[in-house]
Amino acid sequence: MTPLRLSPRLTPVVEVLQPLLGMFIEAQSLIERAGPDVCDFLAGNPQEQAMPPYVEALQRWAQPEPDRRDWFAYIQNDPTAQQVVAAYLREQQGLAFEPEDIAMTNAAIAALAVVLRTIAGDGDEVIMVSPPHFLYEPLIRAAGAEAVRVKVHPTTFDLDPEDVRAAITPRTRALILNSPHNPTGRIFPEETLEALGRVLTEASERQGDPIYLLSDEAYSRILFDGRSFVPPAAYYPNTFVIYSYGKQLLAPGQRIGFIALPPTMPERKDLMLFLMAAQLITGWAWPNALLQHGLVDLDPLSVDMDKLQWRRDHMVASLRDMGYRLHVPEATFYLMVQSPIEDDWAFFRQLAEDGVLVLPGTMLEMPGTFRISLTASDDMIERALPLFANAFKRATE
Repeated sequence: MTPLRLSPRLTPVVEVLQPLLGMFIEAQSLIERAGPDVCDFLAGNPQEQAMPPYVEALQRWAQPEPDRRDWFAYIQNDPTAQQVVAAYLREQQGLAFEPEDIAMTNAAIAALAVVLRTIAGDGDEVIMVSPPHFLYEPLIRAAGAEAVRVKVHPTTFDLDPEDVRAAITPRTRALILNSPHNPTGRIFPEETLEALGRVLTEASERQGDPIYLLSDEAYSRILFDGRSFVPPAAYYPNTFVIYSYGKQLLAPGQRIGFIALPPTMPERKDLMLFLMAAQLITGWAWPNALLQHGLVDLDPLSVDMDKLQWRRDHMVASLRDMGYRLHVPEATFYLMVQSPIEDDWAFFRQLAEDGVLVLPGTMLEMPGTFRISLTASDDMIERALPLFANAFKRATE
Protein backbone atom coordinates (compact mmCIF):
# COMPACT_ATOMS: atom_id res chain seq x y z
CA MET A 1 0.00 0.00 0.00
CA THR A 2 1.31 3.43 -0.90
CA PRO A 3 2.15 5.48 2.24
CA LEU A 4 -0.06 8.46 2.95
CA ARG A 5 1.21 11.80 1.72
CA LEU A 6 0.30 14.28 4.44
CA SER A 7 1.29 17.82 5.36
CA PRO A 8 4.88 17.88 6.64
CA ARG A 9 3.91 20.71 8.98
CA LEU A 10 1.31 18.50 10.67
CA THR A 11 3.74 15.61 11.33
CA PRO A 12 5.44 17.22 14.38
CA VAL A 13 2.04 18.39 15.62
CA VAL A 14 0.65 14.85 15.55
CA GLU A 15 3.79 13.57 17.33
CA VAL A 16 3.12 15.98 20.21
CA LEU A 17 -0.61 15.25 20.29
CA GLN A 18 -0.41 11.44 20.19
CA PRO A 19 -0.04 10.90 23.98
CA LEU A 20 -2.87 13.37 24.66
CA LEU A 21 -5.21 11.77 22.12
CA GLY A 22 -4.34 8.33 23.47
CA MET A 23 -5.12 9.43 27.00
CA PHE A 24 -8.52 10.85 26.03
CA ILE A 25 -9.39 7.70 24.08
CA GLU A 26 -8.48 5.62 27.13
CA ALA A 27 -10.43 7.98 29.42
CA GLN A 28 -13.52 7.72 27.21
CA SER A 29 -13.35 3.94 27.41
CA LEU A 30 -13.05 4.15 31.19
CA ILE A 31 -16.04 6.52 31.38
CA GLU A 32 -18.15 4.08 29.39
CA ARG A 33 -17.09 1.18 31.63
CA ALA A 34 -17.76 3.13 34.83
CA GLY A 35 -21.20 4.19 33.62
CA PRO A 36 -23.29 6.96 35.18
CA ASP A 37 -21.53 6.68 38.56
CA VAL A 38 -18.17 7.89 37.21
CA CYS A 39 -16.60 10.74 39.19
CA ASP A 40 -15.17 12.90 36.40
CA PHE A 41 -12.38 15.30 37.49
CA LEU A 42 -10.54 15.00 34.17
CA ALA A 43 -11.17 18.38 32.53
CA GLY A 44 -12.86 21.70 33.22
CA ASN A 45 -16.18 20.48 31.86
CA PRO A 46 -19.50 21.22 33.57
CA GLN A 47 -20.88 18.28 35.54
CA GLU A 48 -24.12 20.05 36.50
CA GLN A 49 -26.88 21.86 34.63
CA ALA A 50 -25.97 25.18 33.03
CA MET A 51 -26.76 28.42 34.84
CA PRO A 52 -30.45 29.30 34.17
CA PRO A 53 -29.59 32.95 33.27
CA TYR A 54 -27.13 31.64 30.68
CA VAL A 55 -29.74 29.41 29.04
CA GLU A 56 -32.33 32.20 29.20
CA ALA A 57 -29.96 34.64 27.50
CA LEU A 58 -29.31 32.21 24.64
CA GLN A 59 -33.03 31.62 24.22
CA ARG A 60 -33.74 35.35 24.23
CA TRP A 61 -31.06 36.21 21.68
CA ALA A 62 -31.99 33.30 19.42
CA GLN A 63 -35.05 35.33 18.44
CA PRO A 64 -34.11 37.67 15.57
CA GLU A 65 -34.76 41.36 16.02
CA PRO A 66 -37.59 42.70 13.80
CA ASP A 67 -36.48 43.38 10.23
CA ARG A 68 -33.11 41.68 10.80
CA ARG A 69 -32.90 39.07 8.08
CA ASP A 70 -29.14 39.02 8.61
CA TRP A 71 -29.44 37.84 12.25
CA PHE A 72 -27.68 34.55 11.50
CA ALA A 73 -25.65 35.74 8.53
CA TYR A 74 -21.85 35.66 8.34
CA ILE A 75 -20.51 37.80 11.15
CA GLN A 76 -17.00 38.86 12.06
CA ASN A 77 -16.88 41.39 14.89
CA ASP A 78 -20.29 42.37 16.22
CA PRO A 79 -19.97 46.07 17.21
CA THR A 80 -22.00 45.63 20.39
CA ALA A 81 -19.85 42.67 21.47
CA GLN A 82 -16.71 44.74 20.84
CA GLN A 83 -18.14 47.55 22.98
CA VAL A 84 -18.91 45.11 25.81
CA VAL A 85 -15.37 43.74 25.78
CA ALA A 86 -13.69 47.15 25.54
CA ALA A 87 -15.72 48.48 28.48
CA TYR A 88 -14.80 45.49 30.61
CA LEU A 89 -11.10 45.72 29.74
CA ARG A 90 -10.98 49.45 30.51
CA GLU A 91 -12.15 48.67 34.03
CA GLN A 92 -10.11 45.50 34.54
CA GLN A 93 -6.80 46.53 32.97
CA GLY A 94 -6.77 50.28 33.49
CA LEU A 95 -6.02 50.89 29.80
CA ALA A 96 -8.12 52.90 27.34
CA PHE A 97 -9.28 50.03 25.10
CA GLU A 98 -11.64 50.99 22.27
CA PRO A 99 -14.05 48.69 20.40
CA GLU A 100 -11.83 48.70 17.32
CA ASP A 101 -9.03 47.18 19.46
CA ILE A 102 -11.07 43.99 19.90
CA ALA A 103 -11.11 40.96 17.59
CA MET A 104 -13.82 38.51 18.61
CA THR A 105 -12.74 34.85 18.37
CA ASN A 106 -14.20 31.42 19.00
CA ALA A 107 -12.46 31.19 22.40
CA ALA A 108 -8.84 31.34 23.57
CA ILE A 109 -7.32 28.38 21.74
CA ALA A 110 -8.49 29.80 18.41
CA ALA A 111 -7.20 33.22 19.49
CA LEU A 112 -3.76 31.76 20.21
CA ALA A 113 -3.74 29.93 16.88
CA VAL A 114 -4.65 33.14 15.06
CA VAL A 115 -2.02 35.26 16.83
CA LEU A 116 0.72 32.65 16.31
CA ARG A 117 -0.11 32.44 12.61
CA THR A 118 0.09 36.24 12.47
CA ILE A 119 3.43 36.79 14.19
CA ALA A 120 5.44 33.55 13.94
CA GLY A 121 6.68 31.26 11.20
CA ASP A 122 9.35 28.84 10.09
CA GLY A 123 12.56 29.16 12.07
CA ASP A 124 11.05 31.27 14.85
CA GLU A 125 10.97 30.34 18.53
CA VAL A 126 8.10 30.88 20.96
CA ILE A 127 8.77 30.64 24.69
CA MET A 128 6.09 29.01 26.82
CA VAL A 129 5.90 28.72 30.57
CA SER A 130 6.10 25.14 31.82
CA PRO A 131 3.91 23.46 32.96
CA PRO A 132 1.94 24.64 29.91
CA HIS A 133 -1.53 24.06 28.59
CA PHE A 134 -1.21 20.84 26.59
CA LEU A 135 -2.18 22.57 23.32
CA TYR A 136 0.47 25.33 23.43
CA GLU A 137 3.22 23.33 21.75
CA PRO A 138 0.96 21.91 19.01
CA LEU A 139 -0.24 25.44 18.23
CA ILE A 140 3.33 26.73 18.10
CA ARG A 141 4.43 23.90 15.82
CA ALA A 142 1.41 24.34 13.59
CA ALA A 143 2.63 27.89 12.95
CA GLY A 144 6.01 26.47 11.91
CA ALA A 145 7.86 27.68 15.01
CA GLU A 146 9.65 25.81 17.79
CA ALA A 147 8.60 25.76 21.45
CA VAL A 148 11.12 26.79 24.12
CA ARG A 149 10.31 26.03 27.76
CA VAL A 150 10.86 28.14 30.85
CA LYS A 151 9.89 26.33 34.05
CA VAL A 152 8.17 27.91 37.04
CA HIS A 153 9.61 27.50 40.52
CA PRO A 154 8.88 23.93 41.72
CA THR A 155 7.27 25.00 45.02
CA THR A 156 6.11 28.63 44.70
CA PHE A 157 5.12 28.22 41.02
CA ASP A 158 6.35 31.76 40.37
CA LEU A 159 8.12 32.71 37.16
CA ASP A 160 11.66 34.08 37.24
CA PRO A 161 12.03 36.77 34.53
CA GLU A 162 15.77 36.07 34.44
CA ASP A 163 14.99 32.55 33.23
CA VAL A 164 13.02 34.15 30.40
CA ARG A 165 16.00 36.40 29.62
CA ALA A 166 18.25 33.34 29.40
CA ALA A 167 15.83 31.61 27.03
CA ILE A 168 15.65 34.50 24.53
CA THR A 169 17.64 34.08 21.32
CA PRO A 170 17.75 36.05 18.05
CA ARG A 171 14.99 33.68 16.85
CA THR A 172 12.58 34.46 19.70
CA ARG A 173 9.32 35.89 18.43
CA ALA A 174 6.95 35.60 21.35
CA LEU A 175 6.26 34.42 24.89
CA ILE A 176 2.98 32.74 25.89
CA LEU A 177 2.10 33.60 29.48
CA ASN A 178 -0.93 32.04 31.18
CA SER A 179 -2.02 33.96 34.29
CA PRO A 180 -3.82 32.85 36.37
CA HIS A 181 -1.78 29.80 35.54
CA ASN A 182 -3.32 26.48 34.55
CA PRO A 183 -2.58 24.05 36.17
CA THR A 184 -0.87 25.54 39.24
CA GLY A 185 -3.43 28.25 40.02
CA ARG A 186 -0.69 30.88 40.45
CA ILE A 187 -1.52 34.54 39.75
CA PHE A 188 1.77 36.04 38.65
CA PRO A 189 2.34 39.11 40.85
CA GLU A 190 3.00 42.69 39.91
CA GLU A 191 6.74 42.55 40.63
CA THR A 192 7.15 39.50 38.37
CA LEU A 193 5.25 41.09 35.48
CA GLU A 194 7.05 44.42 35.87
CA ALA A 195 10.43 42.68 35.70
CA LEU A 196 9.26 40.53 32.79
CA GLY A 197 8.20 43.68 30.92
CA ARG A 198 11.71 45.09 31.34
CA VAL A 199 13.30 41.86 30.06
CA LEU A 200 11.09 41.78 26.97
CA THR A 201 11.56 45.50 26.28
CA GLU A 202 15.35 45.22 26.47
CA ALA A 203 15.42 42.12 24.27
CA SER A 204 13.09 43.72 21.70
CA GLU A 205 15.26 46.83 21.50
CA ARG A 206 18.39 44.72 21.17
CA GLN A 207 16.89 42.67 18.32
CA GLY A 208 15.20 45.56 16.55
CA ASP A 209 11.86 43.72 16.42
CA PRO A 210 9.20 43.33 19.11
CA ILE A 211 9.02 40.11 21.08
CA TYR A 212 5.28 39.76 21.61
CA LEU A 213 3.65 38.67 24.84
CA LEU A 214 0.60 36.44 24.33
CA SER A 215 -1.30 36.83 27.59
CA ASP A 216 -3.71 33.91 27.99
CA GLU A 217 -6.15 35.23 30.60
CA ALA A 218 -8.85 32.56 30.39
CA TYR A 219 -9.05 32.31 34.20
CA SER A 220 -8.77 36.01 35.03
CA ARG A 221 -12.28 36.00 36.56
CA ILE A 222 -11.85 32.68 38.42
CA LEU A 223 -10.10 34.08 41.50
CA PHE A 224 -10.17 32.85 45.12
CA ASP A 225 -9.91 34.56 48.51
CA GLY A 226 -10.77 38.02 47.19
CA ARG A 227 -7.60 38.19 45.11
CA SER A 228 -7.17 40.56 42.16
CA PHE A 229 -5.94 39.79 38.68
CA VAL A 230 -2.72 41.55 37.61
CA PRO A 231 -2.82 42.35 33.85
CA PRO A 232 0.48 41.83 31.99
CA ALA A 233 -0.49 44.47 29.38
CA ALA A 234 -0.10 47.13 32.08
CA TYR A 235 3.65 46.41 32.13
CA TYR A 236 4.43 45.62 28.50
CA PRO A 237 2.89 47.36 25.47
CA ASN A 238 3.43 44.58 22.88
CA THR A 239 0.86 42.33 24.54
CA PHE A 240 -1.98 40.42 22.91
CA VAL A 241 -4.71 40.04 25.55
CA ILE A 242 -6.45 36.71 24.95
CA TYR A 243 -9.61 35.55 26.69
CA SER A 244 -12.25 32.82 26.64
CA TYR A 245 -15.71 33.13 28.19
CA GLY A 246 -15.87 29.33 28.53
CA LYS A 247 -14.41 29.32 32.06
CA GLN A 248 -16.36 32.26 33.46
CA LEU A 249 -19.63 30.83 32.13
CA LEU A 250 -18.65 27.17 32.60
CA ALA A 251 -19.74 26.55 29.03
CA PRO A 252 -16.55 25.52 27.21
CA GLY A 253 -18.50 24.05 24.30
CA GLN A 254 -19.94 27.49 23.47
CA ARG A 255 -16.88 29.00 21.86
CA ILE A 256 -16.54 32.74 22.34
CA GLY A 257 -13.57 34.88 23.34
CA PHE A 258 -11.39 37.65 21.99
CA ILE A 259 -8.01 39.08 21.13
CA ALA A 260 -7.48 42.62 22.42
CA LEU A 261 -4.69 44.96 21.36
CA PRO A 262 -3.93 47.52 24.09
CA PRO A 263 -3.80 51.18 23.11
CA THR A 264 -0.13 51.18 24.11
CA MET A 265 0.75 48.65 21.37
CA PRO A 266 2.52 50.28 18.41
CA GLU A 267 1.11 49.58 14.93
CA ARG A 268 -1.95 47.87 16.37
CA LYS A 269 -4.12 48.98 13.44
CA ASP A 270 -1.84 47.21 10.97
CA LEU A 271 -1.74 44.14 13.20
CA MET A 272 -5.52 44.01 13.29
CA LEU A 273 -5.63 43.69 9.51
CA PHE A 274 -3.26 40.71 9.64
CA LEU A 275 -5.25 39.14 12.47
CA MET A 276 -8.36 39.33 10.30
CA ALA A 277 -6.53 37.54 7.49
CA ALA A 278 -5.35 34.86 9.92
CA GLN A 279 -8.89 34.40 11.23
CA LEU A 280 -10.12 33.81 7.69
CA ILE A 281 -7.49 31.20 6.82
CA THR A 282 -7.81 29.51 10.21
CA GLY A 283 -11.35 28.58 9.21
CA TRP A 284 -13.49 31.60 10.08
CA ALA A 285 -12.18 31.92 13.64
CA TRP A 286 -14.98 34.22 14.84
CA PRO A 287 -17.71 33.23 17.32
CA ASN A 288 -21.11 32.33 15.93
CA ALA A 289 -23.68 35.07 15.55
CA LEU A 290 -25.88 34.08 18.48
CA LEU A 291 -23.08 34.24 21.06
CA GLN A 292 -21.92 37.62 19.79
CA HIS A 293 -25.44 39.08 19.82
CA GLY A 294 -25.98 37.81 23.36
CA LEU A 295 -22.64 38.88 24.85
CA VAL A 296 -24.19 41.98 26.41
CA ASP A 297 -26.16 39.62 28.67
CA LEU A 298 -23.52 36.88 28.97
CA ASP A 299 -20.56 39.05 29.99
CA PRO A 300 -21.90 39.91 33.49
CA LEU A 301 -22.65 36.25 34.33
CA SER A 302 -20.25 34.05 36.25
CA VAL A 303 -19.87 30.60 37.71
CA ASP A 304 -20.66 30.57 41.46
CA MET A 305 -17.26 31.47 42.95
CA ASP A 306 -18.41 30.90 46.55
CA LYS A 307 -19.33 27.32 45.68
CA LEU A 308 -16.11 26.82 43.72
CA GLN A 309 -14.01 28.12 46.62
CA TRP A 310 -15.89 25.88 49.06
CA ARG A 311 -15.07 22.89 46.84
CA ARG A 312 -11.42 23.92 46.73
CA ASP A 313 -11.18 24.24 50.51
CA HIS A 314 -13.14 21.04 51.16
CA MET A 315 -11.05 18.96 48.78
CA VAL A 316 -7.72 20.42 49.92
CA ALA A 317 -8.51 19.70 53.58
CA SER A 318 -9.92 16.24 52.86
CA LEU A 319 -7.04 15.13 50.63
CA ARG A 320 -4.44 16.42 53.09
CA ASP A 321 -6.14 14.50 55.90
CA MET A 322 -5.75 11.34 53.79
CA GLY A 323 -2.01 12.00 53.40
CA TYR A 324 -1.89 13.59 49.95
CA ARG A 325 0.43 16.54 49.39
CA LEU A 326 -0.96 19.54 47.51
CA HIS A 327 -0.94 23.34 47.54
CA VAL A 328 -3.85 25.79 47.70
CA PRO A 329 -4.39 27.42 44.28
CA GLU A 330 -5.02 31.16 44.09
CA ALA A 331 -7.25 30.82 41.01
CA THR A 332 -8.50 28.48 38.21
CA PHE A 333 -10.55 25.28 38.44
CA TYR A 334 -7.72 22.96 39.41
CA LEU A 335 -5.81 21.23 42.20
CA MET A 336 -2.37 19.76 41.52
CA VAL A 337 -1.82 16.76 43.79
CA GLN A 338 1.36 14.77 44.41
CA SER A 339 0.81 11.16 43.36
CA PRO A 340 1.52 8.67 46.16
CA ILE A 341 3.50 6.63 43.62
CA GLU A 342 6.02 8.00 41.16
CA ASP A 343 4.20 6.67 38.09
CA ASP A 344 1.27 9.08 37.75
CA TRP A 345 -0.09 7.11 34.77
CA ALA A 346 -0.29 3.98 36.91
CA PHE A 347 -2.08 5.91 39.65
CA PHE A 348 -4.42 7.46 37.05
CA ARG A 349 -5.40 3.96 35.94
CA GLN A 350 -5.77 2.76 39.53
CA LEU A 351 -8.19 5.61 40.27
CA ALA A 352 -9.99 5.05 36.98
CA GLU A 353 -10.64 1.41 37.85
CA ASP A 354 -12.40 2.72 40.97
CA GLY A 355 -14.49 5.09 38.83
CA VAL A 356 -12.52 8.30 39.46
CA LEU A 357 -11.00 10.17 36.51
CA VAL A 358 -8.16 12.67 36.95
CA LEU A 359 -5.54 14.08 34.56
CA PRO A 360 -2.06 12.54 34.82
CA GLY A 361 0.52 15.24 35.57
CA THR A 362 2.80 13.91 32.82
CA MET A 363 0.32 15.39 30.33
CA LEU A 364 1.08 18.80 31.86
CA GLU A 365 4.86 18.33 32.17
CA MET A 366 4.47 17.67 35.90
CA PRO A 367 5.25 13.95 36.22
CA GLY A 368 4.50 12.37 39.56
CA THR A 369 1.37 14.49 40.06
CA PHE A 370 -2.25 14.51 38.94
CA ARG A 371 -4.78 17.29 38.33
CA ILE A 372 -8.29 17.46 39.77
CA SER A 373 -10.95 19.71 38.24
CA LEU A 374 -13.20 21.48 40.73
CA THR A 375 -16.00 21.61 38.16
CA ALA A 376 -17.09 18.15 39.33
CA SER A 377 -20.43 18.16 41.12
CA ASP A 378 -20.73 18.09 44.92
CA ASP A 379 -22.18 14.59 44.66
CA MET A 380 -19.16 13.41 42.65
CA ILE A 381 -16.80 14.92 45.20
CA GLU A 382 -18.49 13.19 48.14
CA ARG A 383 -18.56 9.85 46.33
CA ALA A 384 -14.94 10.22 45.23
CA LEU A 385 -13.35 11.18 48.57
CA PRO A 386 -13.45 7.67 50.09
CA LEU A 387 -12.15 6.30 46.78
CA PHE A 388 -9.21 8.74 46.90
CA ALA A 389 -8.57 7.60 50.48
CA ASN A 390 -8.61 3.91 49.55
CA ALA A 391 -6.33 4.51 46.55
CA PHE A 392 -3.80 6.35 48.75
CA LYS A 393 -3.88 3.57 51.34
CA ARG A 394 -3.30 0.85 48.72
CA ALA A 395 -0.49 2.81 47.14
CA THR A 396 1.39 3.43 50.40
CA GLU A 397 0.91 0.13 52.25
